[in-house]
Amino acid sequence: MARDMAEKDILKMEIDQLKKEVSTPRTAISASAKETIEWVEAQSGEDPLMKGVPDDKNPFKEKGGCTIT
Repeated sequence: MARDMAEKDILKMEIDQLKKEVSTPRTAISASAKETIEWVEAQSGEDPLMKGVPDDKNPFKEKGGCTIT
């Protein structure tokens, strides 16, 4: 797409994007990190990576073994 556009049009698109990025509200890392930690801790009870998957619901658990006699 950019190959078909004139350099002036590409620069205009870049300026528009930079204007959008400048107007984006920012928050301090200290505030957003605290909120993220609180959210993760609140969600950890339902997280299968934290509490594990029950054997009867695990689709990757081997159902039976191979026996060679």
